[in-house]
Amino acid sequence: MPQSSNFPDPNWGAQPAGAFAPTPDFTETELDSALAEANLPILLGSLALLTGDDQWVLEPYLPTAPTDLGDHDSGGFDEATAARIRENAREVLLRWQSGELTAPTDPPTPERIAAILSVMLAEPIGPEYGPLLAEEMGLAPRHTEPEQASTTPFHVVIIGAGISGLAMAVRLGQAGIDYTIVDKNDSVGGTWHENIYPGCGVDTPSYLYALSFDPKPDWSGYFAPQSELNAYWNELAARHGVDEHARFSTKVHVASYDEAASSWTVTIGPADGDEPTETLTADVVVSAVGLLNQPSVPKIPGLDEFTGPALHTARWDDSIRLEGKRVAVIGTGASAMQFVPASAEVADQVTVFQRTPQWAMPHPLKGESVDDAKHFLNAHVPFYVAWYRSRLFWRMGDKVWKLLQVDPDYPHLGRAVNKANDRLRAHLTAYIEHELAEYPDLLDKSVPDYPPYGKRLLIDAGWFRTLTRDNVDLVTDGIETVTSTGVRTTDGVEHEADVLVLATGFKAVDVLASIEVKGRDGRDLHETWGEGDGRAYLGITVPGFPNFFCLYGPNTNTGHGGTVIAGTEMQVQHVTSLISSMIDRRLASVEVREDVHDAYNTELDEAMASTVWDFGGTTTYYRNDRGRIVTNSPWRYVDYWSRVHEPNEADFIVTEKTPISAQTP
Repeated sequence: MPQSSNFPDPNWGAQPAGAFAPTPDFTETELDSALAEANLPILLGSLALLTGDDQWVLEPYLPTAPTDLGDHDSGGFDEATAARIRENAREVLLRWQSGELTAPTDPPTPERIAAILSVMLAEPIGPEYGPLLAEEMGLAPRHTEPEQASTTPFHVVIIGAGISGLAMAVRLGQAGIDYTIVDKNDSVGGTWHENIYPGCGVDTPSYLYALSFDPKPDWSGYFAPQSELNAYWNELAARHGVDEHARFSTKVHVASYDEAASSWTVTIGPADGDEPTETLTADVVVSAVGLLNQPSVPKIPGLDEFTGPALHTARWDDSIRLEGKRVAVIGTGASAMQFVPASAEVADQVTVFQRTPQWAMPHPLKGESVDDAKHFLNAHVPFYVAWYRSRLFWRMGDKVWKLLQVDPDYPHLGRAVNKANDRLRAHLTAYIEHELAEYPDLLDKSVPDYPPYGKRLLIDAGWFRTLTRDNVDLVTDGIETVTSTGVRTTDGVEHEADVLVLATGFKAVDVLASIEVKGRDGRDLHETWGEGDGRAYLGITVPGFPNFFCLYGPNTNTGHGGTVIAGTEMQVQHVTSLISSMIDRRLASVEVREDVHDAYNTELDEAMASTVWDFGGTTTYYRNDRGRIVTNSPWRYVDYWSRVHEPNEADFIVTEKTPISAQTP
């Protein structure tokens, strides 16, 4: 099958690949001002790639390790060394501006990229990360295209125009493969189009929340708000012509495979209708409906009796005003952690009903704006934003993977799953104790009794400080019923409210719940899986469903951190490679072998059994009713990348199209 190179493109030196290229249109005054605020480790890494000289990552230019999740701009250098780095950078960049200096002809090897990042962060990063980092930095292509144009029409239907659907659409467009993308909403963006509740934003660093091949160098803040995220995805769609292939405000009813024709029939209709009105035909169907699109509404008695506005955060009505209102919030997960601080600023009273406390980590850049100096450096210094992203990718991703692995010999299993996990617990507990030092009643309610990462680890958005406000109450008694005017708890107290908000997350284990998929011999995908028990090879393909691929499917959520974007791009590369093979080799169908699928899932289950999620100790949306982890992946990014990067033809059953000359007249 077609393979993409692990090595940078020969033209790599022109720019870190993407929709923008660093430009030399700056004055010396602008450069001096920005360099005074530059991140010195990133600057050194940029100089190493631009000059091809590793003197910038050797003594005396060896940074110290970061002490927190901040950017560690100083690198730990003394003032004299810092001044020398800035002066050298000034000289090199002015030479680059004048054209005297060009990037080396020979691109950096993946091993060198990993070695430079190791120096920048003062910790060992294995050479196996080099090819993955090269792709994440835009220095190596993460794309496979057909070697030749299809001799017959070839069409792909993508279901869902959220992040994964957009990534797939852009890649197909770049490869010259015809596609239609269908979405129930009136615009692209998926989660970031639908979730508009007060305080909504990303709790992954902004610079990771963009496609590697089309990064955004000018985020307004280190953790962007929903409006900016939605704007990015819409701009991306417009820039790559996705809108021209889109069917918005359209619902997919059934996708059915026709074995005789080796094609899919997809029935669609208006998003507000109950019946399909049109049929699309496709050689390939890609599901990009995601995991976070079906709100989870708890079965609470009396929920329909409440007379005021009652709504889920994922279905927010922005006409509802909270000023001066009494707001009841059920749930304390990721959306609540954002919504409660925002609503407490304007509401008269906010009452939060908590079933389980959450571990939340402080981040020194949460709520901070990105200054003009960083925008300048991203725009004008080659490789600067690429290195910034790669640092975040490692530090927020595979660096923390070991914290999730259960050590069966650890003497304190229960409060933690290994020694490093226990150290994190101590750190997080100390933080909560600091935030709530003068509120012992809140402290008792706010320290979890399960290991960190047992539930999704959150970034604190002012949650603990908000709990101390006079107009905020944290209630931990169970909910007995919702009444017409509020919420009554099991202690008999009725908490009156004007607005009822469900911050109760999504039905994440019900993978592809929004569409009906019929495969070979009419088999139903949901019946094949069983309720809330989706399984797929690599989270992408299922036996009995040829030419059907999932993005962000079962067991592909990277629960140890990092960014969903990276995993999505890896899956897009895998699917694009398979589609390219179909076109180049005139394949009628590609279907994963059942034994390969089963062996993979056995291996996955065994790996999952050693994680904090399987260890238990708390409820989580990761797990179905029978206790199996359906959403999360047990793999490190680098391990998953190695599995999906180049599809192995031996894993699939392929059939060829009947030659035109052999077809019956």
